[in-house]
Amino acid sequence: MSWTAHPAEDAEVVQRSLDESEGFSAIFDAYFGEIHRYVTQRLGADGAEDIVAETFLTAFRKRARYDPSRATVRAWLYGIATNLIGKHRRLEVRTLRALGRHGPDPDPPGHEERVAVRVSAESLRPSLAAAVAALHQRDRDVLLLVALADLSHEEIATALGIPYGTVGSRLNRARRKLRATLGETNPMLDAEETDRG
Repeated sequence: MSWTAHPAEDAEVVQRSLDESEGFSAIFDAYFGEIHRYVTQRLGADGAEDIVAETFLTAFRKRARYDPSRATVRAWLYGIATNLIGKHRRLEVRTLRALGRHGPDPDPPGHEERVAVRVSAESLRPSLAAAVAALHQRDRDVLLLVALADLSHEEIATALGIPYGTVGSRLNRARRKLRATLGETNPMLDAEETDRG
C-alpha cells in the first residue's frame, strides 16, 4: 500500500495510521522540511532538532485525537510546533536578541548551521530580530506563522486555537509595535534599497 501523502489526503493518512502506524511516516516525509525550517528560523539550528522531533512524536501519539473538521494536518503540526516553541520561548528570545545585537555568527562550524544562520539572518535582520524579541509571545507567534510559515489567518486560528478575528488583531498589533520600534523603516530592505526607494 502506498502512503504518499498529498494535502487533500493527509487526514485520511492520519486515520489509516491508527491501524498501520508505519503509515504516519508519510506525514513526516511530507511536512518535516517545512516544520524544520519554521522551527529553525525561530530557535536556531541548535534548538530546532529536538523541537521538530518532539512535534512529530506528539502528533504521532495524539493522532487518534486529530479532528480534520477543526484543522488541516499542516495547521495541526504548526500548532504543535508553536506550542512546543512556547515552552522553549526563553531560547527563542535569547536567539532573537543575539541576532539583534550581533547578527548571525560569521563562521558557524557546520554546513547545516551555516544554512540555518543564513536563512535566519536573511529573514530577520538584526534590528528586526531585536524588535520581534520584544513582542509579547502571543503576537510573536502570529507574526512568525505569517512571516516564516506563510500560514493563512484561518490556518493560524486553527493552529493556535484562537478566534479568526484575534489573528488579525494580534498581527496588526505586532506590525504596529514593530513599525514604532523600528522608526517606521522596513528592516527587510538593504540600505541600498532604502536609499533608492
